[in-house]
Amino acid sequence: MADRTYVNMFSGSPLNRLSWLRSSHPFLNAIIVSPKTQWLVFNSGQPLVLANTDLLHKQSLAFLNTKDVRPFLGPEPFFGQGKEEGELVVESPDVQHSPTEAARHRNPPVVFLGLQENSKTNALPSSEFVDPEAAIANLDGIPYFAMDVAELDLAPERLKEILDSTSPAQSGQVLSWSEPRVLMTGLDSFSGAVFAEARSLVDWNLRNKFCPGCGSPTYSMWGGWKLYCFSLLPWADNTGRKSCPTSKGLHNFTHPRTDPVVIMIAIDETGDKILLGRGKKFPGKFYSALAGFIEPGETFEDAVIREMWEEAGVIVWDVRYHSGQPWPYPANLMVGFFARADSTQPIRLDLDNELVDAQWYTRDEIRAVLSHPIGGRFGSAEYKKMAESTEGRNSQQGQSAPLQNSLHEAKVGDPPFRLPPVTAIAGVLIRDWVEGEIGFSNEISSNPSFRKGYL
Repeated sequence: MADRTYVNMFSGSPLNRLSWLRSSHPFLNAIIVSPKTQWLVFNSGQPLVLANTDLLHKQSLAFLNTKDVRPFLGPEPFFGQGKEEGELVVESPDVQHSPTEAARHRNPPVVFLGLQENSKTNALPSSEFVDPEAAIANLDGIPYFAMDVAELDLAPERLKEILDSTSPAQSGQVLSWSEPRVLMTGLDSFSGAVFAEARSLVDWNLRNKFCPGCGSPTYSMWGGWKLYCFSLLPWADNTGRKSCPTSKGLHNFTHPRTDPVVIMIAIDETGDKILLGRGKKFPGKFYSALAGFIEPGETFEDAVIREMWEEAGVIVWDVRYHSGQPWPYPANLMVGFFARADSTQPIRLDLDNELVDAQWYTRDEIRAVLSHPIGGRFGSAEYKKMAESTEGRNSQQGQSAPLQNSLHEAKVGDPPFRLPPVTAIAGVLIRDWVEGEIGFSNEISSNPSFRKGYL
């Protein structure tokens, strides 16, 4: 396999996230009001988009400025909010991990995504950027923020009034809320990566409203990157209550989570066939790579072996990493692999019953589908159907569902089956195999010792 760096859709984060400055509310309060600052706005996870006139990109993300979103933010200070409205907390330099570090316990959480640096800027964690005041003076670029307005519970007419007053609307552009998967077909690499970060973080802030340690409400810290328990605020009344377990030690649930999912194709020992599956809950002829969540106590390779066996009764070995893809629906990381398998052994679908079919396909069969005009292409309507049918289902189904649920009725001239687009890592894996970018040597691999554990 040739050396290659993969940057899939939603990958290649273009922002310097300046993580060491997230706890500084002087820094965040200064850059949030910068005239350069850009915003992504969501409504229950649906991004605000612009309706485009060109046929290629029917929608694009709407980037607003701080003046546009000011009605959503509430009173200043935006970060480092004190007990009383309008009060700014003054942090002691001797206190670490204070519960008021860039605290935002009023109004919806706001997420600082990072800085799109100008070419001459290199904002690494050096002396001139550790100090917030020096950082503000030296930064040269565009700060990006995101928020979800759902919990403001605004009346539709008020929300429309605010959006109609924004600079894009005032210039004649049409704003609307979009089903998030629809954007996959039209986003450029920069917007896709910023969108993935933004959507996962606003979703995490929107969903996690109560402390898992004691059940108290939570509030946002560190520019939306940490949640803290209300009982830990210096002015909280905890009379008769036990101290929250989160007051001591490190607790991963206070930080944004990413759920890893392995997604993989099996290549047979001749190198000329791959195994693809069709999900049981979705009718049609879409076939995709198999996938599943990592379980506790597993490596990625362990999960590939287990999932292949559970879903298709196929034993795999020689597990090789391909690439990763953030999958912000809501916060998954698709970790792509390919592995070796024996196509002469029977396929079993009766173990976890997630697939209605799984088949070995030759390179010529896959190539014929990919060369068909609709063999590996999705439209906006198809993504909307996929989203409707996958509500509440896991990430693996989120990858495979659009491949199956978006089918129109079969027509004369349609391909024998359909495949995922290149905006999904499943499509990248399949195309790379067809084009000879990934695979194994022609030498048949020997029986690995771990096989017997699955026989």
